[in-house]
Amino acid sequence: MILFPAIDLKDGLAVRLEQGDMARATVFNRDPASQAGEFEGLGFRYLHLVDLDGAFAGRPVNGAAVDRILETVSIPVQLGGGIRDMATIEAWLEKGVTRVILGTAAVRDPQLVKDAAKAYPGRVAVGLDARDGRVAVEGWAETSDLPAEDIARRFEDAGVTALIYTDIARDGLLKGLNLEATIALADAVSIPVIASGGLASLADVEAMLEPRAHKLAGAITGRALYDGRLDPRAALALVAGRG
Repeated sequence: MILFPAIDLKDGLAVRLEQGDMARATVFNRDPASQAGEFEGLGFRYLHLVDLDGAFAGRPVNGAAVDRILETVSIPVQLGGGIRDMATIEAWLEKGVTRVILGTAAVRDPQLVKDAAKAYPGRVAVGLDARDGRVAVEGWAETSDLPAEDIARRFEDAGVTALIYTDIARDGLLKGLNLEATIALADAVSIPVIASGGLASLADVEAMLEPRAHKLAGAITGRALYDGRLDPRAALALVAGRG
């Protein structure tokens, strides 16, 4: 299992939102690149980035901040937010992003996801951000009528490397992961699933390591790391200890 520290970018700063609401943003670091370097220094082995402004704009907005992060760290980086055409996918992968995360495109343009996954094996993930089980798009501003599981099945044989399932209702609120829904998704498809939204403490990490969650590939943690509720070294040691 991989524990991904998250850096959400808004106006070039590292922030955390509550339930995806841009008006409820807390700035945690004015230098995202230094934050990325700190996470690498702690021993994290994969970084999760989101261009929040890009998610709303439908195109990359915080490119300069992402570039500085890529220059700072040597660990792999996955990036989502505003990636909705092949040219943008290609540009980020050429710059050094290890894998791109397609969210809105997975709903609006599934063929793009399939074409990208075929062109770049192992480098395309799908973000499923759900509100009451229905997938939200356009930076979570709109909720579709499509269940997350239905969208996931679209890509069952497409070569998508991972599904990142976020429970919007829990994101940024430290209420704990929605493991039931995440495990149900993992049981429904063969694509590796990463849990996101609400990870609050070491207890959540321990729950991820229980036998019932054995199909999950990892979890993303954000606010709990920033406000000190999750001890990064203890969390990483726990993951390493369970192998």
